[in-house]
Amino acid sequence: MNFTKILRRTVRDILSPAVLGFILKVGLGSFLFWVLILWLFWGPFERFVAGYMQMIPFIGHFAWFQATGAFLAALAVGYALIVVTISLLTSLLSEKLLLRLAEREYPWIRPVGGAAIHRSVWYTLKASAAFLVLFLLTLPLIFVPVFGQLWMLWLWSILLLDPTLHDVGELFVRDPRNLRPLRPKARVAALAAALFNYIPVLNSFAPLFAQILFLHFLMENFPETVKV
Repeated sequence: MNFTKILRRTVRDILSPAVLGFILKVGLGSFLFWVLILWLFWGPFERFVAGYMQMIPFIGHFAWFQATGAFLAALAVGYALIVVTISLLTSLLSEKLLLRLAEREYPWIRPVGGAAIHRSVWYTLKASAAFLVLFLLTLPLIFVPVFGQLWMLWLWSILLLDPTLHDVGELFVRDPRNLRPLRPKARVAALAAALFNYIPVLNSFAPLFAQILFLHFLMENFPETVKV
């Protein structure tokens, strides 16, 4: 199956009631949680982000940062925290939904196990830490036309890549070492899903979209790996 058909099938699944209900719960819950936390602690949070940014060479002492950069940086970090939380909850809670989708679409393929929760948390936290550090260190690059948008897309894909590969792959691949050659394909899924992160509200779709997209790719292109 070519990528266009895989993408079409993924869009169909993402618009199903079960998937939309999952996304609504995870996305709305994450959004309300961080809005409440940031509303209660906005002053200390903004000062913390500003203090951190001022320690970064060539950024903290720019005039634009002294004027409005601290506020914008705090908003950007707050938004990133919402996205990270959605990614973490999706990684932890999506297994049953993925198995139901796989059973409906590919009944001849059986799962070989479940993704270990501690590894799901580890991969998601590691990807989140890498994303946040690179995001803060390269914040000025985001404002460069075209390049900034492409760079941000790559950063969002970091947040999705390893959790997607782990959470989906370990459901159907017996030996985790067999997942390594699939990494470039998982990157494509992560980049495609990362486009959602440019749009508030739709960012709730990104992690699960990446998982479903990679699920279809895995089933259609590596049947010899996943069949029992």
